[in-house]
Amino acid sequence: MARKSEEDAHDALARAQDLIYDAWEAGTARRRIALAEEALTISPLCADAYVLLAEHAKPSSDEELNLWRRGVEVGRQALGDAAFEEYVGEFWGFLETRPYMRARFGLARALWARGVQGEAIDHLRDILRLNPNDNQGARYVLAALLVEAQRDHDLALLLKDYPDDGAAAWSWTEALAAFRRAGDCKESRARLTQAVTDNGHVVAYLLGERPVPKSLPSYISPGDEDEAIYYVVDFRAGWANTPGAIDWLRLVTSPRKTVERQARSRSRPQ
Repeated sequence: MARKSEEDAHDALARAQDLIYDAWEAGTARRRIALAEEALTISPLCADAYVLLAEHAKPSSDEELNLWRRGVEVGRQALGDAAFEEYVGEFWGFLETRPYMRARFGLARALWARGVQGEAIDHLRDILRLNPNDNQGARYVLAALLVEAQRDHDLALLLKDYPDDGAAAWSWTEALAAFRRAGDCKESRARLTQAVTDNGHVVAYLLGERPVPKSLPSYISPGDEDEAIYYVVDFRAGWANTPGAIDWLRLVTSPRKTVERQARSRSRPQ
């Protein structure tokens, strides 16, 4: 009898998840919310329904935070304790874990937005413990939080955990970490040179020469402006709160303006 009940719950969760897939494709927020609410009537363990509802809740509201928390709770309940032992290290590779992981990542970001740094950091570190391949990009958010929290030792360890990360967000963070560690020196300048090579658009946004758009880009392309925007949204507070970092960035990259002015001058008709 217990096995039958377990199978029924599993089938109900699968049907609820199918509704969430439909919700992701829905054309309006109202329709997405309606489908998420319907999914919860089919299975109260549908974590992705809470994820979707949280994404449509008022940012930084108690309602939003509670929805993220509820998503984590039911996601863990749906998986069962055994999954957290059997799947650790490759968590994202099992499809049934992903609603829980989405909910937990969303909870971490919501906590960060409310200034609850410690709990947000704990969630992100555990996400990386469960899934060190980091399909969600949790390490970038964690790095930004560690900078803001001035946990430089933990940041250094995190950077060492992903030595082959080729994303501009990583090289820019390595440059900031080097400056925080030793100020203006050969290493920090070399790191910054590499960061600018990876994505030079970041400079103008960090220096306030370009405003960050209110609506974030839909996609991120390596080396492009959209990648720079996403980096600055998460890391500008860390740069601004690091004494001397913005002035150092302006100083070291000042030849960039001369080159740009010369290029514009050459492009003008004579």
